[in-house]
Amino acid sequence: MIKGKVIIITGGAGLLGLEFAKAILNNNGIVVVADIDADSAYEGIEKLKQLTESNNIEFVKLDITSEPSVNHIIDVVLKKYNRIDAWVNNAYPQISRTKKDLKREYANSFFEMNYLDFCESISLNIGGVFLCSQIISKYFIQQGFGNIINVSSIYGVLAPRFEIYNNTKMTMPIDYAVNKSAIIQFTKYLAKYLKNKNIRVNTLSPGGIYNNQPDSFVKEYETHSMNKGMLDKEDIAGSLLYLISDHSKYVNGQNIIVDDGWTL
Repeated sequence: MIKGKVIIITGGAGLLGLEFAKAILNNNGIVVVADIDADSAYEGIEKLKQLTESNNIEFVKLDITSEPSVNHIIDVVLKKYNRIDAWVNNAYPQISRTKKDLKREYANSFFEMNYLDFCESISLNIGGVFLCSQIISKYFIQQGFGNIINVSSIYGVLAPRFEIYNNTKMTMPIDYAVNKSAIIQFTKYLAKYLKNKNIRVNTLSPGGIYNNQPDSFVKEYETHSMNKGMLDKEDIAGSLLYLISDHSKYVNGQNIIVDDGWTL
């Protein structure tokens, strides 16, 4: 489906990012893992090389909020491959950089969320998607074609079901819901703005992905699903491959929801 295509994945060292990379390698694509966390990226890449028996993968450090950093990765990839077929905005920064405490995460509770932290989260995430998309779009226009895929969430289209978090320490943070809903509208805006430029822009919105969540949460989540319940990370990759491939060449400005019917 994507043989020989060159794809850059931001947040490529994360749970979904590495799964996307594996799917691309297994389908003869070329993947550039773009992440700010070099240690996790290198570790993940070595595992993928062994699993897929493919060396068509490399790491380039990327700060999605830095214009020089975004320009750098584009330059590096072009010098090696002479083209970029798709850019996947998958990164989701959750750590406050202004506090100089890289282990401190934003508060989850609506009333505990600090105003400055909320603003910073929006700036990091929506700002990062904006900056990366703006710069890669300029290149795609020069190239004559391109494909941008933004990763959102079911909580970009649906109000939180707070009841599924009862009796757990989990909840749905306000900044996450705002970020993910904004990405969907951003996709529509950009797809229309780039009309007649031969550039597609779409959103992929996964449902809940199992990652050792509490049993009570998993069971409550499953009551809203049609068949499986929480998804495995592998369940999302096929839809990404579809959006990367030419099979979706007339899919533009859309939000593809993969959630086992959870949002119905």
